[in-house]
Amino acid sequence: MWKIVQIFDGEYGCEELAPGEKPKVSLTLENEDSEQKYLTVEDEWLTENNLNVGDIWPKESLR
Repeated sequence: MWKIVQIFDGEYGCEELAPGEKPKVSLTLENEDSEQKYLTVEDEWLTENNLNVGDIWPKESLR
């Protein structure tokens, strides 16, 4: 089981998103053995799935 331990909302600064590209966030996931994985997902997807720090990561979404 993987838990979200950090969400980093990267600043785009002067870089703009490409047309049609959605903002993304970086996540740190950690399991019960203290192993970590790092993912980047669309911020909109994270919000739609009501996921935040401390939540369990949906198994079917883990790559």
